[in-house]
Amino acid sequence: MLVSALALVSCTEFNIGSLKIPALLPPQQLARPAPLVQPPPAPTPVAPVAPPVVETTPSPAPEQPVSSPPPGAPGAKVVAGVLLPLTGSAGPLGQAMLNAAQMALYDLADNRLSLVTRDTQGTAAGAATAAQSAIAAGAKVIIGPLLAAEVDAVKPIAQAAQVPVLAFSTAAQLAGGGVYLMSFTPAEEIQRITAFAFNKGKTRFAVLAPRSPYGDVVTDGVRAATAALGATLVRTATYDPSITDLSPFVRSFAAQGVDYDALFLPEGGAKLKTLAPLLPYFKVDPDQVKFLGTGLWDDPGLGTEPSLEGGWFAAPVPAGRVGFETRYRTTYRNPPPRLATLGYDATALVAVLSRAPQGADFSPTTLTNPNGFAGVDGVFRFPADGTAQRGFAILEVHRGAPTVIDPAPQSFQDLGF
Repeated sequence: MLVSALALVSCTEFNIGSLKIPALLPPQQLARPAPLVQPPPAPTPVAPVAPPVVETTPSPAPEQPVSSPPPGAPGAKVVAGVLLPLTGSAGPLGQAMLNAAQMALYDLADNRLSLVTRDTQGTAAGAATAAQSAIAAGAKVIIGPLLAAEVDAVKPIAQAAQVPVLAFSTAAQLAGGGVYLMSFTPAEEIQRITAFAFNKGKTRFAVLAPRSPYGDVVTDGVRAATAALGATLVRTATYDPSITDLSPFVRSFAAQGVDYDALFLPEGGAKLKTLAPLLPYFKVDPDQVKFLGTGLWDDPGLGTEPSLEGGWFAAPVPAGRVGFETRYRTTYRNPPPRLATLGYDATALVAVLSRAPQGADFSPTTLTNPNGFAGVDGVFRFPADGTAQRGFAILEVHRGAPTVIDPAPQSFQDLGF
């Protein structure tokens, strides 16, 4: 949503050893986003950091209802709950995000902040139990959970305790009421790439999407973005995501004529590599029609598919996370999954807000600071509705790695809102 010019937050620095960490001050003058989560490189650990012991048994309930106190006094201890699926089908991703959270704690926290880790087990019931346990253990902010059903279960528990939640789900309907989504939302990616394509002369759009909640979100996002720009959404078509042979569907789609100059393909991985070459085979020429993607295209391996060469998508600048990925590999002896950076940025934000000179402050006023924050994945901020606004770059698909063709903004002033 476009808004007027911002009253931004100035910042200063205070030190932890050799680290210089910016701290938020009252909004008195204009400044760039507070670089809260871009630390200098940390010393390389000699050996992999062992994961913490995960407590899955709820702590005893407090005798009185938990309530959120006013911002903590300087030097006060701060407990943050980390709720992630460490077992079950999402366990590997949850563990990687926990690893990233530990890295942020190592980089930015002092002995005032401690993390209380709870396994959500990838279920709503597990997440509810984990939230109750973390709050009973004194958590004043929650990092996670990951899945939509987990966030839905945690939200009323956190609301009752007045504990804010920095969640990783992309389900925008769960944002608000103390829940802030750290995730990359498809609607914002679509708004960015559609506006860029429109400015490059693309005025007639089409969508070829899986028949799924994600496909629906993308289609609705393209419809809204094109309407706002004065462009035309010529055609939408959906396919059963379970089918393996998409040839009949693409043949039928192409037979209707190519009366569009930009085509959204909200797929990723092997499915996208199967779908994309069928389009030129059935006379949808990528030299005439620009193929557009979502964050699912944020995969260097896509450049090996010739039909995707030159396609555009919106995503954080890959170079911004190179240092993080290198240190993660060194520490944990394997590459991080793409979403691990969210665990890092969320924990780093909590770490810095925990050590502000006036004491820890996770109030809505602080979390919705209109100046935003700068993380591994670029600038981001939370508007009042709890979703994340991010500064995406435009990338073009090439063999080897995508190329940035329109840089990510360095502040929300650069974005114009």
